[in-house]
Amino acid sequence: MALWTDRSGRFSLLKTGVLLLVFVPAAMVAYALWQNDLGPLPYKEALHRIGDWTIRFLVITLALTPLQRILGWPRLALIRRMLGVTTFAYALAHFSLYIVNEKFDLAFVVSEIALRIYLTIGFVALFGLSLLAMTSTDWAVRKLGRNWKRLHLIVYALAALALLHYFIQSKIDVSQPVLWSGFFLLLMIYRVVMKLRWPLSPLVLVGCAILAGLLTAGVEFAWYGLATGVGPFRVLKANLAFAYGLRPAWVVLIAGLAVAALPWLKQAYGLASARLNPARSAATR
Repeated sequence: MALWTDRSGRFSLLKTGVLLLVFVPAAMVAYALWQNDLGPLPYKEALHRIGDWTIRFLVITLALTPLQRILGWPRLALIRRMLGVTTFAYALAHFSLYIVNEKFDLAFVVSEIALRIYLTIGFVALFGLSLLAMTSTDWAVRKLGRNWKRLHLIVYALAALALLHYFIQSKIDVSQPVLWSGFFLLLMIYRVVMKLRWPLSPLVLVGCAILAGLLTAGVEFAWYGLATGVGPFRVLKANLAFAYGLRPAWVVLIAGLAVAALPWLKQAYGLASARLNPARSAATR
C-alpha cells in the first residue's frame, strides 16, 4: 500500500492531502532557519518549534479514533498510521536539533539526559515512540498478533510523558502545554465513554466538553500552585477575565462543544442533500 493509496490500491485524496500537509511545519521551520529568521539561537528556537509540532501531531493522532466513531467516518483509519509515524519523525527531528544545538557533543548530551529529569522524560517518550514506529508495519501486526495492540496501548503513557516534558521545559508560561494537555484529557474522556459503551450523542459529548474544560482549569491551577512561584488563584481568576484572550480551559471547552455539534451538522447535511437529490438518497437507502 503506497502512501497515497488506500488498501485496494486506489488513489486516496485524503491520504495524499495529509501526506503533503505533514511536511508543511517542518518546511516552514527549515525555511525560517535558512533565512536566519529564528533569532540569536536559531537551532534552539527550531527545536522548540518542532517540539511543539510533535505534541500537536501526537494529540491529533490520538483524536482519530474518537472522531471516527463520532462522525461515523471509518476512512479516518487510513491516516492513523501515517500520522503516528509523522509524530515519531518530528520527535526524532526535535532530538536531532537538540544535538545540533549542543554542537554534536554527544557525551554532554548523554550526561544531560541522565541528569536533567525533563530530558530523561523526553528521551523515554522518544524511545517509546520509536518502538511504535518500528512496529507500525503490516508485517509487525501479523508477527505480534494480539501483543501488537497491547504494545500500542503505551501511546497514552507516552503522550502523558511528552506533555510532562513540555510542561517542565516551558518553565513559567505553560499556556500551550496546558492547552494540549486539555485536548489530551478531552480525548481520554471520549475513550472512557467508548469503553463504557455509552452512546456518543451530542448531549454526552457536551458533558465531555464541560468536564474537560474544568479538568484543564484544574491542571493549570495545580501546575502553577506546585511548580512555579506564580499564585495559582491569580491564574484561576484569569480564566474569568477575557481582556487578554481565552485561557486554555475555555479553548478546550469550545473545541469540545464544536465536536458535540458535528453529529447535528452531519445529520443536517444529510437531510439537505436528501432534499436536493431525493433520487440519489432513495438509491442509497
